[in-house]
Amino acid sequence: MKLALFGHGAMGRLVEERARAEGHEVALVVTAQSADAATRLRGLDAAIDFSVAGAVLDNVRACVLAGVPAVVGTTGWREQEQAVRRLVEEHGGALVFGANFSVGVNLFYRVVARAAELCAGFDAYAPFVEEAHHARKRDAPSGTALKLRDLLAAEYEREIPVSSTRAGHIPGTHRVGFDSAADQILLTHTARSREGFAAGALVAAHWIQGRRGVYEFGQVIEEMLKERA
Repeated sequence: MKLALFGHGAMGRLVEERARAEGHEVALVVTAQSADAATRLRGLDAAIDFSVAGAVLDNVRACVLAGVPAVVGTTGWREQEQAVRRLVEEHGGALVFGANFSVGVNLFYRVVARAAELCAGFDAYAPFVEEAHHARKRDAPSGTALKLRDLLAAEYEREIPVSSTRAGHIPGTHRVGFDSAADQILLTHTARSREGFAAGALVAAHWIQGRRGVYEFGQVIEEMLKERA
């Protein structure tokens, strides 16, 4: 694939490194808003966005005008989701987005959803979410923690507490607990590096080829699981 990258921070550089190792061409790196971004994107196979929340809408606009599928791994922009969806749908574009592009995290979502279904049948177990990331991460709670909260809320008719820590160089840890007076059930996903996020973004960039519409990364994983069934 011939790829464009929006953003060239730690994640952008990691995606670039992994893309080249897999034999893809990184033909364009965009690090600032540009009036001619759509022109520069034309002819590429996909654009991967790990920039900043405030740039997502403009980046997606450039992609749909260029006819290039977008993969958005940036977090903290979900208040703009409806505007982004309208933009993609009105222009017949293609977009994959996700709170977390780690395959492991998306499998973790399914484990948590099943655990919530089981534990919600017993009033004794109160659910909670804890997450920790490196000090540079701007959004808190993380998009992944909010997704986990929503999975729990689908089974529990109550407010789900979410706590966040920002310190040091933590790649990312998410815990979901079900607490009772007698015991506690604790499910944990720990990222050892950001490699999984880069790998997932490239999987999504390949998957979106030839498609139209807006998809969550979970739909990509769901299709992969069906193919392996």
